[in-house]
Amino acid sequence: MKKFKRYCKTLTLRDDPELIRQYKEVHAHVWPEILQGMKEVGILSMEICLYGNRLFMIMDTVPDFDHDQAMAALAQKPRQQEWEAYVARFQNTSPEASADEKWQRMERVFKM
Repeated sequence: MKKFKRYCKTLTLRDDPELIRQYKEVHAHVWPEILQGMKEVGILSMEICLYGNRLFMIMDTVPDFDHDQAMAALAQKPRQQEWEAYVARFQNTSPEASADEKWQRMERVFKM
């Protein structure tokens, strides 16, 4: 039996070294409400990697995770909309966009 589901997502930051530096600093101190909300919807772990101004997210979830349902629930969690607006200044996106609208799911093309 599979112990988790994995999702990979991507997002582009604004191509500005200072904003990228600030984005990294912000993510060194993610608000506790944001981390708690992710856990509550079934996200077990998350990593975000950076190459240039391209972000790559690896998100592991509970086995019965329903992505669309969980992202809708996450958007309603305390401070989630405030967080999305706050980090939007670093991203090539709208301040009104939800996390699900910003982060694009990637297609797996190879697995060993």
